[in-house]
Amino acid sequence: MPGLPSLGGLHGWSGRNQASGVDERKVPVPLSAYVVNCGVYVDGRRLPGRWTHTAAIAEVRERGEGFVWIGLHEPDDEQIQGITRTFGLPELAVEDALEAHQRPKLEHYEDLLFMVLKTVRYVEHESPTTANEIVETGELMVFLGKDFVVTVRHGNHSGLAEVRAEMEAAPERLAAGPSAVLHGIADRVVDAYLEVAGLIEQDVDELETRIFGPRTVIGSEPIYLMKREVLELRRAVEPLAGPLRMLMTIEKPLVAKEVRSYFRDVEDHLTTVIERVAGFDVLLTTLVDATLAKINLQQNTDMRKITAWAAILSIPTMIAGIYGMNFEYMPELHWKFGYPLALGLILMICVALYWVFRRNKWL
Repeated sequence: MPGLPSLGGLHGWSGRNQASGVDERKVPVPLSAYVVNCGVYVDGRRLPGRWTHTAAIAEVRERGEGFVWIGLHEPDDEQIQGITRTFGLPELAVEDALEAHQRPKLEHYEDLLFMVLKTVRYVEHESPTTANEIVETGELMVFLGKDFVVTVRHGNHSGLAEVRAEMEAAPERLAAGPSAVLHGIADRVVDAYLEVAGLIEQDVDELETRIFGPRTVIGSEPIYLMKREVLELRRAVEPLAGPLRMLMTIEKPLVAKEVRSYFRDVEDHLTTVIERVAGFDVLLTTLVDATLAKINLQQNTDMRKITAWAAILSIPTMIAGIYGMNFEYMPELHWKFGYPLALGLILMICVALYWVFRRNKWL
């Protein structure tokens, strides 16, 4: 389109074409695959139409009010360069957004904030004893400027579409500016943490029931898997506490004063999740110890049974061995009652040993 830089095929409402005199904002064309959504918000309400990133920010700055909210999904370096130039995003932060292997953090730049959040999803399964994966993680990066919000997500479970829909249904929230969007995103991410923690708690309870249930046999592998998945959740959750506290106390005008207090509620929910996840870790360690102890106890029980049967079988083996040595002078060798007497003696001793072992719970 004349007069507008393109972005890897990003299209939308592009503004007025000065050469033709046609208002191109009224000509809708599809957005690109990696641009999920691009909207312009004024007084908390979304302006109608579809926008390119350049036309959207130009509209906002021409009006002198409102902000742009653009969402990207796993863009590559070439695709994000246009947005980087248009919004003046820091190169180092853009590199972090592309790599998608960052821990939760909040970075301050001169005129914007860059925040990384970990998203989590509970992987459905029939039983924690047969599952191969329980927690799946993704990443969500947010660039926050005075008149724009750019989100870059990796993974397919961030729930940003629902966040946008909920906030557009409550214009009074969006009227607070871009920082309200950051709060809405953080709130949704932490709510997902709570949901996943509740489902994992059910799995941990099921493992505990199976381990301590009578006549149940369970190995340590499912518990180690659960412990690994809880550790993955813990790595996603715990580092977010610091950035949320910074957002509560930050003095920059990028975060509206009325929005700062909202982050306190998000931080409270996050603290609840952190405590629950830490409890899961401690409980799973206890379950591992209990499982190993149960396995050792079962092995000891098996060894006692084997020893008891070996003692019982040693009696006929010993007596039969004596009579099998073919000595010329054997006790009762030519006595016609010698054979049944030997069998009766063997049976009596074996029954007596069985009774003793049974009474002592070896059998």
